[in-house]
Amino acid sequence: MDVEIWSDIACPWCYIGKRRFEAALAEFEHRDDVRVTWRSFELDPSAPAEREGDRATRLAEKYGITAERAKEMERTVTDAAAGEGLDFRLDIQRSGATFDGHRVVHLAAEHGLQDAMKERLLHAYFGEGQLMSDHETLVRLAVEVGLDEDEVRQMLVSDRFADEVRGDERLAGQFGISAVPTFVVDRAIGASGAHPPEALMQLLRQGWERRQPVTVIAGGESCDVDGNC
Repeated sequence: MDVEIWSDIACPWCYIGKRRFEAALAEFEHRDDVRVTWRSFELDPSAPAEREGDRATRLAEKYGITAERAKEMERTVTDAAAGEGLDFRLDIQRSGATFDGHRVVHLAAEHGLQDAMKERLLHAYFGEGQLMSDHETLVRLAVEVGLDEDEVRQMLVSDRFADEVRGDERLAGQFGISAVPTFVVDRAIGASGAHPPEALMQLLRQGWERRQPVTVIAGGESCDVDGNC
């Protein structure tokens, strides 16, 4: 069973949702038969390399709310993260473009390290104040999870995986995905938002139950597992 998760590195609920999904998957009876793929989604494709100014002030201006209300929202998400064992340091967070970070995740997927790379980038962004548009930062983090330094550097100065990132985002549009995280099972059912593990478990079970057995028409010449032909 395939589970595709659209998310952005700069989305706090995506990191919280990752933890909640992991908790659900750990308890899912068919977890060994689940393949998870991380899909790219930029909340702000036009973001500069690094935004300037106070985060709470930017939030207040974006949503037309007071600075105090914006800080309240930050406390809410920080508390929710803590409930999942995550230590958010929004006070040191450096906000900016995440496009190159998504490209690194695609590179990691080629080496079977996609989940580890996604996790490292999220932790670096929300817990360490790392900038996701900085190539030296991305190289260092990629090497930490096992990627080859030269390959990462060469990828970052090229346009490699740019089409893959844009392809994920086009697919999100086709599926009507406009908010993240969004979890899609076998491209048949999905859930948007950082739902509790119980709800994500239900999604997994519904997806499993929807799987259609292969209909086999018998009668033609064949060989069986016992060697009878």
